[in-house]
Amino acid sequence: MSRTFRVAARSLALALSVPALAAGCSSDVNPMKAAFVGAGYGPKETQAPDFVAGSRKADATFMPVGESAPRPARTRNAEGLKALQSELEGARSRNEAKGRAAESAAKATAQGLAPPQ
Repeated sequence: MSRTFRVAARSLALALSVPALAAGCSSDVNPMKAAFVGAGYGPKETQAPDFVAGSRKADATFMPVGESAPRPARTRNAEGLKALQSELEGARSRNEAKGRAAESAAKATAQGLAPPQ
């Protein structure tokens, strides 16, 4: 056998064995586990309890963990809408006043400074 053939054979063997070993680490593509389960020695398939099966959708492919279902938004009445508008307008006027105060303070601070030359 030539040296290049041996190198190619080793490379091919390595290229085929690494994915096979990596697939063995996966729980859903494990031929050894499938063989034991098929022979009756592996974990038994259990059905979900009735309250679990009843609370899940039949076509659910993803169940978020740690997220609450979005709450339905309540509509505001006319009085609540006017209160919200006045609250937002008050916040806007306070923010504009703070902006004017900051602008005048910056102008007062920069009054004695000359631009760089």
